[in-house]
Order: sequence, then C-alpha cells, then structure tokens
Amino acid sequence: MHVVVTGGAGFLGARLIHALLAGEATLDGEAVTRVTSIDLAPCPVEDARVESVAGDIADPALIRRALGEDTVAVCHLAAVVSAQAEADFDLGMRVNLDATRGLLEACRAHPKRLRFLFASSLAVFGPGLSQELSQPVAEAVGPRPRSSYGAQKAIGELLVNDYSRRGFVDGRVCRLPTIVVRPGKPNQAASSFASSIIREPLAGLDAVCPVDAQLPLWLSSPRAVVANLIHALTLPGESLGDWRTLNLPGITVTVAEMLEALERQAGSEVRSRVRFEPDAAIDAIVASWPGGLDISRPLALGFRADADFDAIIRAYREDALTS
Repeated sequence: MHVVVTGGAGFLGARLIHALLAGEATLDGEAVTRVTSIDLAPCPVEDARVESVAGDIADPALIRRALGEDTVAVCHLAAVVSAQAEADFDLGMRVNLDATRGLLEACRAHPKRLRFLFASSLAVFGPGLSQELSQPVAEAVGPRPRSSYGAQKAIGELLVNDYSRRGFVDGRVCRLPTIVVRPGKPNQAASSFASSIIREPLAGLDAVCPVDAQLPLWLSSPRAVVANLIHALTLPGESLGDWRTLNLPGITVTVAEMLEALERQAGSEVRSRVRFEPDAAIDAIVASWPGGLDISRPLALGFRADADFDAIIRAYREDALTS
C-alpha cells in the first residue's frame, strides 16, 4: 500500500513518513508498505521503503510518475511558507495554488478514489479574531485572509472540498496550529519566532521576539500534529460528512505564558536570553491569526491536543536528546 507525501524532506513531512512506516496508519485494513516523498531536497528518512523524488511539485509529469497503481493516499504538505509567499507572490501562487490544483487533477485521473490530506493553516482567517478567545473560531467561519499565503491556503481548502463533493478524491483538510517547538534553524514563516524563543534559549543562544508579549497563539507540538494528521488520514471519509475542513486541536498560549513555562522548565537565566524587538511586518501577519479555534467536532472524532505548554517544552527536550 503506497502513500505519496509532498514536502517529505521537511521537518513535518519526514516525521509523518516515519509514523506511516511505523504502522501508525492503517488504510482500508492494510498497513502502509511504501512511501514516495516529493520535495526539492532528498528525503532524510533512511528506509528502503521510501522513494525520494527530488523535483518541483508543480511539474505535472513528475506527479503522474509518482502516483502508482498501489497508491491509496496523497498527503500534501509542501508549501511556500507565509512570509516567503508574501515576499514572492508569483512563487507562492505557483507552489501553493497551482501545484495544489495540479495534484488534485492527477488524483482525479487516478483509477482509484484516493484519500487526499491537505495541510492548511490558521492564516486563512482574517483580522479581529485573535483576541476573541471567549468565542473560539468555528470551522464554518468564512476565510478572510490578510496574506497571500492565507489566500492560497483558503482556495486550496475550497478546492479539496469541491473535489471531494464531486467524488474525485476523498479529501480531508487539516488547519494546522502553529507548530512549536520546531528543531533546526529559523525558516521564512512569520511564526518562526514561536519556536526560536524556546529552541535558541535552551541551546544557550539569544532569541528575538517580534510580537507583543500578550499576543495569544494557537499552538501544538510536533508530536500532536503528526498524530492528528495520521488520525485524519485513517478516518473513514463518511465520518467527516460534507464539510471536509477540520480545525486541528491546539492550545491557546500568550507569548508571555510561553516564556513563563520556559522559565519553569529551564530557569530564569534561560528565559533572560529572549528580548523583544517589534517587527511590524511579522506582527501584521501573525496578529491576524486567531488565538483559539472551536475544536469540538475534531475532539469528538478522536483528535487530541497537548496538555499544556510545559508539556510541549518537555516533549521537545526529550526528542532533542534522542535525535
């Protein structure tokens, strides 16, 4: 049983591939036996069951070659991230929108109705929601993005829902929380600071926070996100109903609360390595994202959230020690 993962060379894609091959996903009663990663870089997962295809996901011929007769699902994680898509409009449109449509068309042409997992984002929502924590944003709230990345993801959500309605794919759209703590170096995502202000201080380095300390963020650990993506992939399509868009569970934490947890877990000296330097461009993007989502339907479907931010830090430190 074969699964295609776009963005398989990335942090989240590689973790998802590990989970798929570890037997955590059973599709139609069978385990995944083969995974194809499509990315610009080689997949870092060292496993004979992984085929790494380095190439452009906007290339229709490459996508057609990747989809085999035994393919049962496509996990579409590849994207140009938020700040980069804002800086390079044409690149964002080609990768985030055109390639998504092309991938859906390739799945439509496949002889089987493939499961199609689409990683969406909080960026689909508009301004004025981040402070309304007493009324978490429902899945049915219409997108009003304030970034090109958010607009591209919102269009992708609608496409997956419509292709599912037409029976072309068996779609499931997962709006990911901001994932914290990501290992490695900062990327061009507007939310990159959310990991940096934890990761760098724990490594003995200084970090800069570009947003206000009281800004609420909707966060999830990598462990929880991967587990929830696997769960979304394995759910029967009929359990999702006509609306295939899901708010993946997260927790609401302000930046100040994140740093308080960092101090509890690692001490005041580590906490002191974070300084605030406002960046209006980053703040304009991140502050337009909601700080809390209604997750009643996902929780009823068996998805899960992290216990608290202290648990997220502990999980990161445990994973860092074993990686």
